[in-house]
Amino acid sequence: MSRLYLVPSPIGNLGDITYRAVKVLNEVDVILAEDTRTSSVLLRHYQISKPLTAYHQHNEHQVTYNLVHRIQQGETMALLTDAGTPGISDPGFLLVRECIRQNIPVECLPGATAFVPALVNSGIPMNRFAFEGFLPLKKGRQTLLKKLSEEERTMIFYESPMRLVKTLSELIIYFSAGRLCAVSRELTKIFEENKRGTLQEVYDYFKDKKVKGEIVIVIAGAESKQRQEAEME
Repeated sequence: MSRLYLVPSPIGNLGDITYRAVKVLNEVDVILAEDTRTSSVLLRHYQISKPLTAYHQHNEHQVTYNLVHRIQQGETMALLTDAGTPGISDPGFLLVRECIRQNIPVECLPGATAFVPALVNSGIPMNRFAFEGFLPLKKGRQTLLKKLSEEERTMIFYESPMRLVKTLSELIIYFSAGRLCAVSRELTKIFEENKRGTLQEVYDYFKDKKVKGEIVIVIAGAESKQRQEAEME
């Protein structure tokens, strides 16, 4: 029966793909790729030869219904994003939602997602957390930061290397310089780096560096008012 597979791709090290993912990619009729050039590197590495179709944030609204129709006509497709699990700060939601509406089977394979290793190796409590993805660039940014300053769960953000220092400086303003955080970059790659400390310490470390690679920021949640009051007694 035709269906849609969501296939996580490695976030850096090509060896992190699962056996099942390789099997599925070899069996589907079409592979949907966020960037066909990036996905081609992975597919060549595993000697997978399948038709590639571009599916990204700039065309997903235009092509989703056509892709769903093709699946209904018998094609089986796999969605690959550049790195990590489709739909997590990447295209995927619209296609999944429409497949579900049309009673098309959807299977998501387990696999790489950048925020999981960043959270686990941060040393910050991970029993409860809020994944926020990328902060708004302009509209609503300050409002959201002010709101999140009171969030008691550990928070996880994605950020670009060009905006890291600016974002850390804003987090100091809204969250306080002493809030614990960890910044991970180039996860699973040769130059992986994990910097842990207070927001001020991490900001001071990165402020004069030329930062490269994808960034994950993990920040401790705010202390509960009950705990603060108990410590003051």
